[in-house]
Amino acid sequence: MADSNMGTDSPPLSNTSLAVLIDADNTPPKIVDGLFEEIAKFGTASVKRIYGDWTKPNLGGWKSVLLKHSVQPIQQFAYTQGKNATDCSMIIDAMDLLYTKQLSGFCLVSSDSDFTRLAARLREEGLTVYGFGERKTPGPFVAACDKFIYTEVLRSDHAPESTSDKPDTPAQTEAPVSKEPPPLQLIANVIDDISDEDDWANLGTVGQHLSKRKPDFDTRLFGHKKLSDMI
Repeated sequence: MADSNMGTDSPPLSNTSLAVLIDADNTPPKIVDGLFEEIAKFGTASVKRIYGDWTKPNLGGWKSVLLKHSVQPIQQFAYTQGKNATDCSMIIDAMDLLYTKQLSGFCLVSSDSDFTRLAARLREEGLTVYGFGERKTPGPFVAACDKFIYTEVLRSDHAPESTSDKPDTPAQTEAPVSKEPPPLQLIANVIDDISDEDDWANLGTVGQHLSKRKPDFDTRLFGHKKLSDMI
């Protein structure tokens, strides 16, 4: 049994220093407001960089977003057609930042599996890795992160359900709810594993263990804002 009066099911605020590295080729600008709101739950974004070939017109929508959030654009030309130089530049910078020993964790924003080994390497050094990407993100990259958040739940055009009596209007794009049912068996197993002799479990601890066992566990994917709404 989970005790909703003990702890919280949301990540604690902290003063940990984070590096946010964004792959512009695989990230839409409209998620950025929600992205930095989410990152603020985990710590302070001390380093904010975004990588891409800024001579390409398809990245033009990023300009106002970068100014608003003080994100540093890193120019990376494509040396050879079909080769992603952006990924290489981002990985090299991540390793340089790692060796400064001034960071507690990284936020890797991409749906590209090329960052799987980077995430694993950063964790080997004892840093926390938060991944952000679309639902199409390959499983190995998701599993390589301590916590993975699907960017569909961060889109700025996602409006929460209204409880007012206003007539229905054409809905804005909403974060897609998973077609799969919530992993109730996993939740039950976690509660059973960590409950005390009176069969009570701290809800915040339940949430932490769920993220450890399933990095992409997110109640918002199942239509709930908090874990306490699910159980």
